[in-house]
Amino acid sequence: MSASDEARNAQAAKRYEQDEEELSAQAVGERVTNRTLSPRSASFRQFMTEGWGAVDPGVTSLESSSYIPARLEALGKRFPGSRIIIPAGQPKTRNNDCDYAFRPDTTFAYYTGLGEDYEAGAVLVLDPVDPNGEEAKEGRTHTATLFLKPRADQTTEDYYRSGYGEYWVGARPGLKEFTTMTGLATRDISQLEDALSKDVGPEDGAVQLRVVREADPQLTSEVERIREQNGWSDPDRNRAADDRLHEYAAEARMVKDEYEVGEIRKAVAATKRGFDRMLTALPGALDKPRSERILEGAFNANAREEGNDEGYETIVASGSHAATLHWMRNTGCIANGDLLLIDAGVEVNSLYTADITRTFPTNGRFTPFQRRLYEAVLKAQQAGFDAAVPGVTYRHIHDAVMRSIAESLHEFGILPVSVEESLSPEGQQHRRWLACGVAHHLGLDVHDCAQARFESYQERPITPGITFTIEPGLYFKENDLLVPPEYRGIGIRIEDDVLMTENGPEWISHDIPKQPDDVEAWMAERAASADSAGKEH
Repeated sequence: MSASDEARNAQAAKRYEQDEEELSAQAVGERVTNRTLSPRSASFRQFMTEGWGAVDPGVTSLESSSYIPARLEALGKRFPGSRIIIPAGQPKTRNNDCDYAFRPDTTFAYYTGLGEDYEAGAVLVLDPVDPNGEEAKEGRTHTATLFLKPRADQTTEDYYRSGYGEYWVGARPGLKEFTTMTGLATRDISQLEDALSKDVGPEDGAVQLRVVREADPQLTSEVERIREQNGWSDPDRNRAADDRLHEYAAEARMVKDEYEVGEIRKAVAATKRGFDRMLTALPGALDKPRSERILEGAFNANAREEGNDEGYETIVASGSHAATLHWMRNTGCIANGDLLLIDAGVEVNSLYTADITRTFPTNGRFTPFQRRLYEAVLKAQQAGFDAAVPGVTYRHIHDAVMRSIAESLHEFGILPVSVEESLSPEGQQHRRWLACGVAHHLGLDVHDCAQARFESYQERPITPGITFTIEPGLYFKENDLLVPPEYRGIGIRIEDDVLMTENGPEWISHDIPKQPDDVEAWMAERAASADSAGKEH
């Protein structure tokens, strides 16, 4: 070995010893970067700052940006004098140093218009204006500012050193780009603490803080620290103030504007194409191990190609799995002749989602018995739709669906009491086979507006602009000894997305077949498409 080789080996050994000492001093939870041996020399750091060209993130104004001012104005008027804090949230760890794909908190997405994976760690702050200033005289209650990290581009050392740097993750928007996208003023996240602390106090005229607590627990802890330092040391009162904010934000989303309805229509159209791909894959998946996942993969690929992701975990439930309301393992084998329940929705880039369920005969044709059960569920759904006239509540839809289900179960000879006794509050025997709800709000969340008050959700009149689902079902568990054997292990659900209009309800998902004959024709069409594609290859 030459002297130069020995010198290089000695330098390497010394460097490894230094790395080992530094890493050994770290807490175990901080050692996720042990696999990386990054260069540390001054010459390397200097070299990495030279010879890079600028990269344009290429952003444009989002369509949602024209709707944001009205949303923020209404929010500010509801909480005059309060500083309103709406975090995007932080990435969630999947395992070790791997995170789940980031999705911003729903409230943040609604009030900024930012979907996809914009922007982990960002915080929207509505700052109250001076009540004696010119802005207040003009009717304004707050100014909105979006706090976020500046770009870690080639002009910074974080470009290559940080997992947030663009060397690692590609070009991303910065402060000015986010202003272009959202129309909101932006500031460096490093200025957030000072901005939150300004003029906070319990005395008259001082600022009270309100935060969406669940979105970013670390930031919520920081808000609580600021509150305590400035005289707001009552945790129950603070939580109540925060809950009012989250509650209002959920209720504000109930009536969708034109943009939101358009996004839900896009999500439904993309979901239809996802179902097309599953039905195309179905003939080749029959009787194969874990074939439920073959269909799940076909749908989820479409969701990623056409949107941000699936709106919720896709349910592909064949045979007796269909009687499990939220079967999401999707590990079963799709058997020829069974019924197949699929509950799936595409979430588009704006984060609005569809929520569609269809039940299919796996061989393409309903048996007379399967059709009879299927038509009972379809009849119940139509009863709910017919009850959904402007001004009614979810209770009207629920009651109409339940009456239809109880009548069908009575006709089948399954219901052990009369229809009226079962429908009474003291009865409810029919709910054994439909124990879940049959309608819910739909929007940025598949079960949208969940933080709303009961009276504002279940008892609120359904007015034009509200989007919701109707999803009755019949679920006969395979171990249900109170039904004849031929019923056991059958689950059927039909779910569609509905928009209330001035003229009554509209099926947003009317292009997704659900009448039995139409379902069979749809399956035959997709099977022929699969066969044709196979012959071409």
